[in-house]
Amino acid sequence: MTSRTAAVSGVKPGAVAEAVVSLRDLHAAAAPLSTSEVLRGLSLEIRRGEQVALIGSSGAGKTSLLHALACAVAPLSGTLTLFGTDPWALSSGERQRLRGRLFLAPQVPPLPPRQRVVTAVLAGRLPSQTLIESLRTLWHPREAAAAQAALAALDLGDKLWERVDRLSGGERQRVGLARALVADAELWLIDEPLSALDPARAEQVIERLTEAARSANRTLICTLHQIEVARRSFPRIVALRDGAIAYDGPAASFTDAQVAALYGPRGLDADAVQPAGESAGGTPKRGAKPGHNICPGRGRPRDDGLDAAADSGPRPQRPGAADALGQRAAARGAAVAAGGADRVQALGAGR
Repeated sequence: MTSRTAAVSGVKPGAVAEAVVSLRDLHAAAAPLSTSEVLRGLSLEIRRGEQVALIGSSGAGKTSLLHALACAVAPLSGTLTLFGTDPWALSSGERQRLRGRLFLAPQVPPLPPRQRVVTAVLAGRLPSQTLIESLRTLWHPREAAAAQAALAALDLGDKLWERVDRLSGGERQRVGLARALVADAELWLIDEPLSALDPARAEQVIERLTEAARSANRTLICTLHQIEVARRSFPRIVALRDGAIAYDGPAASFTDAQVAALYGPRGLDADAVQPAGESAGGTPKRGAKPGHNICPGRGRPRDDGLDAAADSGPRPQRPGAADALGQRAAARGAAVAAGGADRVQALGAGR
């Protein structure tokens, strides 16, 4: 790696960083068992400590690429290596251990409504824990201080013991990001973290994420629709169009003409530069594209400071039953969000 490349990537000049992600002519589908190609011939290398904004119009393949990197979908052809290892050449157990080195934060975080926020945040450590450790953490959160620090970094320090269903849509999204801050992961895969946030809050959150990744020398790959945020906050941009790489280079060199070529003339005014929390049409985005979330969840209302009134009222439940179901759902949901399909099967078998 040259000094110039290192500077562009956010890696210290003169350092030869390990290749965390390496793709060679990768072809992949959007979901397991599907043969419908969504990613077409991707060749890409991302080194330790790099911060990369992954951009492109809706349906370009951004989320599908994150799922491929999270080992949720096997390549149709080509090669994918993580930390120098082909995950699909490993046994199921070895692949699960490799997944523990990465963390996927879905656009809609899988948060059980009646779960306490502290438990939801500490679920970020599930991929690197054994099943017994995971269940112990869920039933008795012993590391509340770590959850408190992560929440405070995202201005949610006063929500530690709140129930998830008392939070607004933007607060829920930030709880999902707090999971990444506590995760013992070297690679962060963050899917559209600003979609439920107002512009001021979005700037703050992206700053906290990039600072946290930089201070711990974590590799950060973040999908975004906000082009100006990508230009300001990330050294490198990778742009996808129709499942192929249309641009890979310094954010500072990504021109308005290239933006227009990527999104089209109308997209330059709408989708490519949309305010956080709004769709290209200017209305709040609701839910994710069908088939593009490992853990589909609730819609994403604006983070406008209003209480989630429709979700906050008491609901009939058997004493103790809801908490037990919520804990089990959290373990299943967080494991899936990290691409841990094997752990989900283990949790299901324990019912």
